[in-house]
Amino acid sequence: MPKQKHILVIRLSAMGDVAMTVPVLRALTTQHPELRITVLTRAFFKPFFRDLQHVEVFSADVKGAHKGVFGLYKLAKALNKKQFYVVADLHNVLRSKMIKKFIKCKRFISIDKGRKEKRLLTSGTVFKKLKRTHQRYADVFGGLGFEVDLNHPHFPKKAILSPKLQELLGNHSMKRIGIAPFAAHEGKMYPLTLMKTVIENLSKDYKLILFGGGPYESEILNEFQTSFNNTINLAGKVSLNEEMDVISNLDVMLSMDSGNAHIAAMLGVKVVTIWGVTHPFAGFAPFNQPEHHALMADREAFPLIPTSVYGNKYPESYKEAAGSISPKTIVEKIKSII
Repeated sequence: MPKQKHILVIRLSAMGDVAMTVPVLRALTTQHPELRITVLTRAFFKPFFRDLQHVEVFSADVKGAHKGVFGLYKLAKALNKKQFYVVADLHNVLRSKMIKKFIKCKRFISIDKGRKEKRLLTSGTVFKKLKRTHQRYADVFGGLGFEVDLNHPHFPKKAILSPKLQELLGNHSMKRIGIAPFAAHEGKMYPLTLMKTVIENLSKDYKLILFGGGPYESEILNEFQTSFNNTINLAGKVSLNEEMDVISNLDVMLSMDSGNAHIAAMLGVKVVTIWGVTHPFAGFAPFNQPEHHALMADREAFPLIPTSVYGNKYPESYKEAAGSISPKTIVEKIKSII
């Protein structure tokens, strides 16, 4: 058997972008079992890669031990012991470029993020569908001679829920809907007053599981849990590993253009996404989801959409653009696919 070729894959953040590497690496290692992969990312994201064969995670502590130029030098020194065949940079930012300066490897390849195309899209110069981020990741490995076919994906089996999670979710025969109503930027969020209406309607027939993080989000989700039957707030009660176990057992996930959408998609769960000031045309739609699962703000009322790729820039009047999608539309979409 030929010696495994060892590839270092760099993708440090953000949550959704790291989660999007998972289906690509699953396809890569399935289609090219001669490869061995080390993923350089934050320790928090390690559970994402838990079921991948020939893949290990090397944790980067960029806010602690690996902070700054000297910290990155220490990180690269530790990585150099592994002797990589090639370094594949799926992040392509200053930090990852600095790491590559210190890595002893003869071959490097970086993602083409399509920055110019994305600037044209967000400036309103063109409005067309750009290449999917998953495909951009796959193209990096294709450039190394390891073509990756993403058209016939396979996914891990549903996780067996621990006694703790069974107790949290309760015994029932109702179908489960995950709802992740938050995003990093307000312009990407569905107004919470309208989300409350969505939850009220769905809670009559389904078990709802709410996802979020931090005291502010937990407080809002607790209010939803108290207000409606069949509604459970998981925020602050489970680890990321446990959260993934729960998500793998959902019948559908309702999410913003955010990390939870990509986590559900990488586990093979159906995902309905709500889009405010961002748009799927930028390439960040969840993996293997039909286009009609994406519900978008009214571009006649908000013609500047997408105002930015990440949702961090938008006119003040666009803050609640996602609210142009009616609760009825969301409820009917979920009922049609569950």
